[in-house]
Amino acid sequence: MTPKRPRAAGAFPNISVEHPVRPSPDSNELYAALDLGTNSCRMLIARPKGSQFHVVDSFSKAVQLGQGLEASGRLSRSAMARTVQALQICRRKIEKHRVKRMRLVATEACRRARNARDFIRYVRRETGLPLEIIPAEEEARLAVISCGSLVRPNTEQVLVVDIGGGSTELVWIDLEDVPPGDRARAIMRLANGFDQSNMPGPAARVVDWISVPLGVATLKDQYGDVEDDAARFALMSWFFEEKLADFTPYASGSPQEGFQIIGTSGTVTTVAACHLGLRRYDRNRVDGLMMNTSEIDGVIRSFLRLGPDGRRLDPRIGRDRHSLIMSGAAILQALMRVWPTNQLSVADRGLREGLLYAQMAADGVLEELE
Repeated sequence: MTPKRPRAAGAFPNISVEHPVRPSPDSNELYAALDLGTNSCRMLIARPKGSQFHVVDSFSKAVQLGQGLEASGRLSRSAMARTVQALQICRRKIEKHRVKRMRLVATEACRRARNARDFIRYVRRETGLPLEIIPAEEEARLAVISCGSLVRPNTEQVLVVDIGGGSTELVWIDLEDVPPGDRARAIMRLANGFDQSNMPGPAARVVDWISVPLGVATLKDQYGDVEDDAARFALMSWFFEEKLADFTPYASGSPQEGFQIIGTSGTVTTVAACHLGLRRYDRNRVDGLMMNTSEIDGVIRSFLRLGPDGRRLDPRIGRDRHSLIMSGAAILQALMRVWPTNQLSVADRGLREGLLYAQMAADGVLEELE
């Protein structure tokens, strides 16, 4: 356990992890959402704007919190120290913007680590931030509601996939009973929980969901001893597909009409940006982009041709992602191989956006989707 230290200056003594302070609804209030995953620490600060929100500040850093977790079952001291340094930056941003309404969550690495509770207490002592560990179902639900506006009116079945660092969440949603004009709204209502049986009127029905304990970091670690680049990629892709065997829609067959896959992750957006040939990342061009299987495969083949050294030097992939892009691509290729569609909707959004939507919706400061 990390030695106890005095609480950091500027900490938040009035915010409890179990009972966070909720201010009165205010359309000008700033909200913060932080996602601490197995590989990255990312935060958004935003204010409500109509049925959406406007981001006023953000932060993202690869902290590799889960490094060594697969072997030891514990978060290492060095990984925790790196993460706390990143969280100190987040704390300063929160203080600078005088954010009072926030939700700061940790996911798979902390769900699995035996010393996760010690880490949460360490974060609280060093930063004052009320970090909480959320279950896989809530992570999946928050990722889903962030993608609501990308659901097409003619979509009857939608699969939302969130490829993380330590796990991959898949949620299969049936929208057949929901009028086409209400389908995006029906997705957003899942913020209240996957069980919509008590909701009045037609509702989205979650057929099944799964959290596969393999993400870009954990899948890479599984095959780190395979030297051949192409062989390692193929093994990762087939291994991930095996983990989907008990996913109900996969086992029972899949619909052919009105089916949409929405993919959200750094892997998906990196593949999309490379397909577009962007010299500089442009969220407006990436978010909502439709890619077909041939385009996705073309980008993945180009990554394989580059090899590990070429990927490390490729500015399109980035220094923080070059070592993880092939494990993410292996997951993506497996998904496109299994489901009966040749198209993927790219979402540059995910858990943080879902956290913001859920907080703002709970406070009543968002307008209804049209």
